[in-house]
Amino acid sequence: MTADAAVRGIRSADPDGPITVLSEELHPPYERPPLSKGLWKGLREEKIWRRTEELALEFLPGRKVLEVNRDRKVVRDDRGEEHAYSTLLLATGGTPVRLPESHPDIVYFRTLDDYRKIRSAAEPDREFAVLGAGFIGTELASVLSEAGVRVSMVFQERLPLAHLLPESLARALMDRIQNAGIRVFPETRVSGVVPHEVGLQVILDDDRRLAPAPFVVAGLGLRPRVELATQCGLEVEDGIVVDTTFRTSDPNIYAAGDVARFPFPYVGERMRVEHEDHANQSGVMAGRAMAGEGEPYDHLPFFYSEVLGVR
Repeated sequence: MTADAAVRGIRSADPDGPITVLSEELHPPYERPPLSKGLWKGLREEKIWRRTEELALEFLPGRKVLEVNRDRKVVRDDRGEEHAYSTLLLATGGTPVRLPESHPDIVYFRTLDDYRKIRSAAEPDREFAVLGAGFIGTELASVLSEAGVRVSMVFQERLPLAHLLPESLARALMDRIQNAGIRVFPETRVSGVVPHEVGLQVILDDDRRLAPAPFVVAGLGLRPRVELATQCGLEVEDGIVVDTTFRTSDPNIYAAGDVARFPFPYVGERMRVEHEDHANQSGVMAGRAMAGEGEPYDHLPFFYSEVLGVR
């Protein structure tokens, strides 16, 4: 989303300049919030595409950038190809926090392919395990339950969304989750996820075992993807450090979206924001700055969630 927004920001200031977008995903840019909201409630997939291709650019899917050479102003991808830039945007987002176990049926819900994988298996009366009680965990437990799936929800906190909500609201959300028939295991850690003849089985820290499930959905948080910034020597501190126009410590390189640590005037310090509104707004502002029309970012980002009929 941030890359698409940046392209739109560039085009608002420079209708004709060449733009190249490299993406590890095979899909063109799309809206991500519907993956855990609207697509489960009747929204058609065709509605999530952002139609970036209409903005006159070169889009290269399935490309992982391995190196940024600041002296030569080129990036090298995993096919060995080099791409020159005059200004460069790092919209690398974040990497999900992962369990020690590695298994293809542990799904760190982030992409359209993750949605398709889970949705195709979400049949009534099947068992699913959801790990985490942040946005991803609570939203996925909600939509799976509404689809008739039996859900067990495991999280280390005492209440869902405890890091965001006042305790009274978090308690009300917990009641709503339990009243929907979702089994909750608060203040509980996972000691292991092991293969089972019908999928995977989650083992809790007190040796209890959840019912075997075809997939385990893990929403355990996000770490900013700063590897490229570190490789090329940019300033990094829990994200890529940028100024109020999303310019990094290199005047020709910008960063926006989840990965950018920017000056936030409302709290008087730098911070990162991992939500849709900021991805869009910061992308547009970074794009305009890349095209020579930068201005300070003073937008107050907002975010929302939908859980069991409550927004």
